[in-house]
Amino acid sequence: MAAAASYGGGCHCGAVRYRVKTDFGRVVTCNCSMCGRSGSLLTFVPVADFELVSGEEALSDYQFAKRRIHHLFCRTCGIKSFARGSKPDGTVMIAVNVHCLDGVEPDALTVTRLDGRSL
Repeated sequence: MAAAASYGGGCHCGAVRYRVKTDFGRVVTCNCSMCGRSGSLLTFVPVADFELVSGEEALSDYQFAKRRIHHLFCRTCGIKSFARGSKPDGTVMIAVNVHCLDGVEPDALTVTRLDGRSL
């Protein structure tokens, strides 16, 4: 596994910007009703490794099903660059859309398929 590094990321219009520290230890593509439609490629980080630099006021929150995940969209451009949620044990995590990270080539990462439709 690669050493963790810090990356900038955000939405398309730039209203939402953040910094995240990750080693891309787990990157998933999911077929649930949300990810399957949006094409998200996700890596998960602890809250301590994520900093929202700007744009909290630009975010719109969408929840569905069990309402454990806050799918956050930029109100201006509609891009979902990250989400807030919790693991089954209650640990709060941030799901970062790898496609929204500056300078990261998603094709260079090992991606695991997650059957979110079955959860």
